Amino acid sequence: MSDSLSSDLTLLRQRMRHSASHVMAGAVLELFPEAKLGIGPPTEDGFYYDFLVSRPFTPEDLQAIEERMRKAVGLSLPFQRRVLSRGEAGEQFADQPFKLEILRDIPPEEPITTYRHGSFEDLCEGPHVATTANIAAFKLLSVAGAYWRGDERKPMLQRVYGTAFEAQEALDGYLHKLEEAKRRDHRLLGRELGLFLMDPVAPASPFFLPKGATVYNLLIQYVRELYTRYGYQEVITPQVFASELWKRSGHYENYRDLMFFTYADDREYGIKPMNCPGHALLYASQVRSYRELPVRFADFGRLHRFERSGVLHGLTRVRSFSQDDAHIFCTPAQIHQETRRFIEMLQETYKLFGFQQVRMALSLRPEKRMGSDDVWDRAEAALRSVLDEAGLPYEPKPGEGAFYGPKVDFFVPDALDREWQLGTIQLDFSLPERFDLEYVAEDGSRQRPVVLHRAMLGSLDRFLGVLIEHYGGAFPAWLAPVQAVIIPIADRHVTYARTVEARLKAEGLRVQVDDGQDRMNAKIRQAQLQKVPFMLVIGDREAASQGVAVRLRSGESPGTMPLAEATALVLRAAASRV
Repeated sequence: MSDSLSSDLTLLRQRMRHSASHVMAGAVLELFPEAKLGIGPPTEDGFYYDFLVSRPFTPEDLQAIEERMRKAVGLSLPFQRRVLSRGEAGEQFADQPFKLEILRDIPPEEPITTYRHGSFEDLCEGPHVATTANIAAFKLLSVAGAYWRGDERKPMLQRVYGTAFEAQEALDGYLHKLEEAKRRDHRLLGRELGLFLMDPVAPASPFFLPKGATVYNLLIQYVRELYTRYGYQEVITPQVFASELWKRSGHYENYRDLMFFTYADDREYGIKPMNCPGHALLYASQVRSYRELPVRFADFGRLHRFERSGVLHGLTRVRSFSQDDAHIFCTPAQIHQETRRFIEMLQETYKLFGFQQVRMALSLRPEKRMGSDDVWDRAEAALRSVLDEAGLPYEPKPGEGAFYGPKVDFFVPDALDREWQLGTIQLDFSLPERFDLEYVAEDGSRQRPVVLHRAMLGSLDRFLGVLIEHYGGAFPAWLAPVQAVIIPIADRHVTYARTVEARLKAEGLRVQVDDGQDRMNAKIRQAQLQKVPFMLVIGDREAASQGVAVRLRSGESPGTMPLAEATALVLRAAASRV
């Protein structure tokens, strides 16, 4: 689809969804006349509207609301715009306190507009579709609680979510993806596959079970292999630092609300939310020469951030996590090369995991920031030049940079075309100033290095959550916590099954023997449910011939083969990393 057609479709969907939210609000008022209206904007995938009602909405309520909406759509009611005086608007919404609050926030010089369809009128800037009949295909999806204006001190409203599309076929495709997303939900699969669990004693801090820890450590092992190739040095830094460090780094001023603090010996300490200040101390621990640069410190240390409870979500939004985090201390002349090398490493990695069509965004200076405009000008120009010279398309994002510097963020779509922000590289001229970092230049002068903050997978916990959903829990053989299950058909085959287990383990493979009392087909089904790549079935014929009957989790059956051949098959799959 061309950019212009894509833009037109996006605009159409925004107007249709905004209009659908109005139709939904009108339907709610017909069914619940006492309801108080919040706001109802379109979203990327649909729309929502917030309501204050006497009781929570039920699934039956949603069905009734949807039926009223279909009636309004069938009447082809026009959306009519009106401009009201402040007094007229006050009278119009006299029984709607949230609308009156919005009215008070509208600057005196701005017009007050409403849109009306049928008997329903709402405070709104628009635009909308021409009539309700233009809302071609829609569906109400769910209800959730939402504080008015996101403020926990204000009333909890009922937020009804829905979606709308230009055709029933597009809606059906979207609903199919929603069902597939439910099936792939990493929180559900995490329990079913025995990967991780959450417990209220440690809110939003995952416990990784043996299988989950296996996958987690395999990800770290892969990244460590890259670090060897790309010249990184792994370090370990403390979890807790005195608050003086966070004040020096700027985090105390700019990031304090997202940090955990504790006290000891009448002194305040902050639990680290990121590794950069500790790495700055390591860099400053000795005199550095230009010949040593770049210095690349990598750290898998555990980090802690106080994310608000309303945004927590399984592994993808947690309070305790680890990153494939690194900081590159380099000369200004090395920025280009180091950024290019990082992007090469990142692209190689994303391809391995099956992530295609990487999108890049260049986030520029925010309103709240450290450093002078001159420093920001240089930092932004440096990142632009790398992307431009490499011919990499990117989207500028004014105001979205980190408080210490601009950054490039990398977004990838998963198997359901949902986009995830994974990697980032952030250019920082401020940290070297704050920590008085230097290197001895070729002419003997003392110069400031530049710091590149970078992560490829980002939070390993979050990345694992993304991978679970991307693969639907069916990890490729190299990442699978159990690569093969050995299934003896009867008790007399267990002895040989243990021989097969020992042979495969000696080759470094992760295998289990299912010697339970279930029948063979039940064991195969269980292995398939656990997403195990290979099943090696042993009966009388296999035990006698020193072979195994190979089955795949896909249901394919390559058949009986000698043990050496089957071992080689599993080893090739594990080694190929595909």
